[in-house]
Amino acid sequence: QVQLVESGGGLVQYGGSLRLSCAASGRTFSSYAMGWFRQAPGKEREFVAGISWGGSTANYANSVAGRFTISRDNAKNTVYLQMNSLKPEDTAVYVCAATSRFYNAPRSEKEYDYWGLGTQVTVSS
Repeated sequence: QVQLVESGGGLVQYGGSLRLSCAASGRTFSSYAMGWFRQAPGKEREFVAGISWGGSTANYANSVAGRFTISRDNAKNTVYLQMNSLKPEDTAVYVCAATSRFYNAPRSEKEYDYWGLGTQVTVSS
């Protein structure tokens, strides 16, 4: 079983930055593609960013491309989401997820096997 724990959320002003972390348990973290999703009040959960097993391939939702960067440090069993130029519409609970069945990170939440509980990001206007 894999356990994922997010951290780094908080309150930030418009245009500010935050870095989220997702720490994973287990010996085979490097074999998991990782994704970040977010869910705002009254909205469905949506894909934000994903990164492949080896960290060489990343993909992003159009709404965050150019502002967010996903990365991973397999030695620390941790995946990161650097968020810059934050907007109020980025306000959501951010959740990390893992899948061992894909090399690259899928965009569909149905393809992920393990989920964290999330961390709140609030961007004030």
